[in-house]
Amino acid sequence: MKPNILRRAMLAGAIATSSMIGITAATPAHAQFGGIVYDPTNYAQNVLTAARSLQQVNNQIQQIQQQATSLVNEARNLASLPFSSLQQLQQQVQRTQQLLGEAQRIAYDVQNVQQVFNGRYKGAALTGTHAQMVANANARWADSVGAFEDALRVQAGVVGNIDGARTTMDGLVTSSQSATGALQAAQAGNQLLALQSQQLADLTALLAAQGRAQALDSARNAAVEAESRERLRRFLTRSTGYQPGNARMFHD
Repeated sequence: MKPNILRRAMLAGAIATSSMIGITAATPAHAQFGGIVYDPTNYAQNVLTAARSLQQVNNQIQQIQQQATSLVNEARNLASLPFSSLQQLQQQVQRTQQLLGEAQRIAYDVQNVQQVFNGRYKGAALTGTHAQMVANANARWADSVGAFEDALRVQAGVVGNIDGARTTMDGLVTSSQSATGALQAAQAGNQLLALQSQQLADLTALLAAQGRAQALDSARNAAVEAESRERLRRFLTRSTGYQPGNARMFHD
């Protein structure tokens, strides 16, 4: 772009120079004994030519100014936003992920959940020996208590991220309002969307932790009910010889 501007400036100078030469050359050189021959028609034509040349020079100057202004605007539109919230948002997400990764006893893993439920919440875990049933009951109670504690820790972490989100939002809004070009405004908007994504991730983690605690507590209650029926069946079988079906009727 700069070579084009220089060529146009040189062309404008050449036009002006040639016009001045034309005016000088148009002056009659027929001078005798100090006299000057004056041709009004030729003089008027030379003045008109000079005026047109000057107008062309002015037009060239305006075009150069417009192109310079356009270059300045393009530079502003290509300027990158000096403010970045990426590191803060990544740190907040990592803190929440760390809290989820520190889940006690039962991790957020499908295979681990299946293994724990098979061992403590259903099947043989509810029909073993008395010692096994007591151990499984204590384990289920520990699962529920740990899950509720995990949920409270995740809640505390999410609440702690609110202050950081507020600071980040203030910086992004200020940067967006003071943006000098389209790129800066777009980048500020993208970072605001990233902030919303981080807050949605916190909300998802919070719901997951609460849901985990409630699900484990409900599973514990269901296991207690099934275990109670098994205990009653055994008691009635030893005491009266009732069959399992009659024991369930008596329990109901």
